[in-house]
Amino acid sequence: MGIGEALKAFSDPIRRDILVMLKEGKMTAGDIAERLNITPAALSYHLKLLKSAELLIEYKEKNFIWYEINTTIFEDLILWLKQFGGREDEK
Repeated sequence: MGIGEALKAFSDPIRRDILVMLKEGKMTAGDIAERLNITPAALSYHLKLLKSAELLIEYKEKNFIWYEINTTIFEDLILWLKQFGGREDEK
């Protein structure tokens, strides 16, 4: 995962909304598109960027494709961002 890909994924409000929704639990693409009121093609684009940044996990179960947040990537991003927070004794 590149930090640049993750930051690009976070740059769009729709992708941020997708991540917030998935915080509640796994969802299908149809459920996500319906809640966001966007076309399947538009959703596919956003999911592709989130997957390429490794922020989502995609898996098939019967006839459905499910999406959920990849929390390990968020932990890595938090650790990376903390390096810019200054020293603990400065706070």
